[in-house]
Amino acid sequence: MSRSASDGAASFTPPFVVTGPTGVAVRDRLKDLTAQDELVLRLAGAHLGSLAGRDLKVRCADGLGHDAERWAARKRELTAASSARWAGSITRVTHEQWALARRGRLAHLRSLEAGVRTIEHRLSQPIGRRGTKREPGGYRSKREWFAKSRRLAVLKQRLATERADWDAGRVHVVRGGRRLLNTRHHLEEAGLTAQEWRQRWEAQRWFLQADGESGKRYGNQTIRVTPGGEVSVRLPTPLEHLANAPHGRYVLAARVAFRHRGTEWADRIETDRAVAYRIHFDVDRSRWYLTASWRRATAPAVSLEAARARGIIGVDTNADHFAAWRLDRHGNPVGDPKRFGYDLSGPASRRDAQVRHAITGLLRWAASCGVAAIGIEDLDFSADKTREKHGRRRRFRQLISGMPTGRLKARLVAMAAEAGLAIVAVDPAYTSRWGAQHWREPMSTPRRKVSRHDAASIAVGRRALGHPIRRRTAPPPHDQSDHAGHRTVQAGHDDRGREGPRLPAADRAHDARPPEQESRTRATSASNTVRDARRTGIRVHNSLLDTV
Repeated sequence: MSRSASDGAASFTPPFVVTGPTGVAVRDRLKDLTAQDELVLRLAGAHLGSLAGRDLKVRCADGLGHDAERWAARKRELTAASSARWAGSITRVTHEQWALARRGRLAHLRSLEAGVRTIEHRLSQPIGRRGTKREPGGYRSKREWFAKSRRLAVLKQRLATERADWDAGRVHVVRGGRRLLNTRHHLEEAGLTAQEWRQRWEAQRWFLQADGESGKRYGNQTIRVTPGGEVSVRLPTPLEHLANAPHGRYVLAARVAFRHRGTEWADRIETDRAVAYRIHFDVDRSRWYLTASWRRATAPAVSLEAARARGIIGVDTNADHFAAWRLDRHGNPVGDPKRFGYDLSGPASRRDAQVRHAITGLLRWAASCGVAAIGIEDLDFSADKTREKHGRRRRFRQLISGMPTGRLKARLVAMAAEAGLAIVAVDPAYTSRWGAQHWREPMSTPRRKVSRHDAASIAVGRRALGHPIRRRTAPPPHDQSDHAGHRTVQAGHDDRGREGPRLPAADRAHDARPPEQESRTRATSASNTVRDARRTGIRVHNSLLDTV
């Protein structure tokens, strides 16, 4: 991380504007399908899915020795059983699956290395030694020390196995998902029968997706959708006898009409630009869907200065809500904080809907405030949610594991780009601690209780604006004349009135006496009375003071 002078001697990654999305995907339901349509889709999906599984096996066997010649050989083997375009789509998808599994193995390897380092360090410390902010201490008892020493041996063995697989390029991929595969052994807990599980398993392993081709009719020769919504599929060679249209094509009875981005989709297919399609079956709803996706030109990212020009919305991400606060361009909080909650319990579809709902509320509020950007922490808990680092703090590990960091990034960037807002990512280090230290008490009033998360949103916003989290950074003045000059970092040198006095507080509820009584008491205080007596020469008798 680079060094930043705005937050003291600590090192932080400077804020940056997140690049917008480069692709678009829309979905529509395939309604009014006939029994023959569903039969053809099932047969085609099962046949192509078996070819995809066979090709994935070959790709995993090649490992690191895979090259362009092997890719061409794989495609030739699949072309005879399908078509050239189907073979191209299958080989591309299987290669991406192998690459994804490769990245997952690397992440697991790094997690094991971090666990081994942590245990070795704690075992080297005396038993009962307390840790510091930088490093953990020793274990609490001999029993825990012995248990962790055995776990260290297990982790080292796993690490050696993972390193050997990584060096050899071996990966483990389950078409259909490992979670669904393991559900087969826990059908009662999942509330499924063997037949229901089999339907889900087969539907997940079907393959009905085709890449787009620019210059071809309507941007795709394999799965073609006309401007009128007619959907036709080029059947694989063994299933051409089921075609109901020339050239081995099957036209579905359903018609699609993309409500969202329909105009943009129509503009692409009418000019024969590439559009990729995917047909999939939702077993729970017993519905067929068609998803269209395409790449779009990457818009130039907004400069950081332009994003900061009209202030920013600082957002603190938590396990169940977004804490947000609006800041002007000088880093001053404006108005009251906002919260946008979400509940991450339940199935994945519900969790995704909760995140989208919370982001929608955040973007609408940001648009109403007139800001051009949203500042958010660049969270990544891949190395911070292991039990070796946090030990017995299970609730804390569950907390950071439950935060939707990956889904949040993808959703927020895509939805903010459509709303015309930029996303400024900042280093999350110490935002909660320093925000509570410098902003929680000053922003609290008798009618507004500022939480730690609200104060952290101010810290995030100030860091995104390039200001230090502290409100004042200059040393105390030399004397009452304040020769040190302007001490705050809230205003720039060209702002009018920056050296003027602050306006008096409008709320005087903290005063114990009304202004009239205060002035009357001050006028009749002992010091003033004595001073008047000396000036006039009148003797004043007082039980505590007798002065001329």
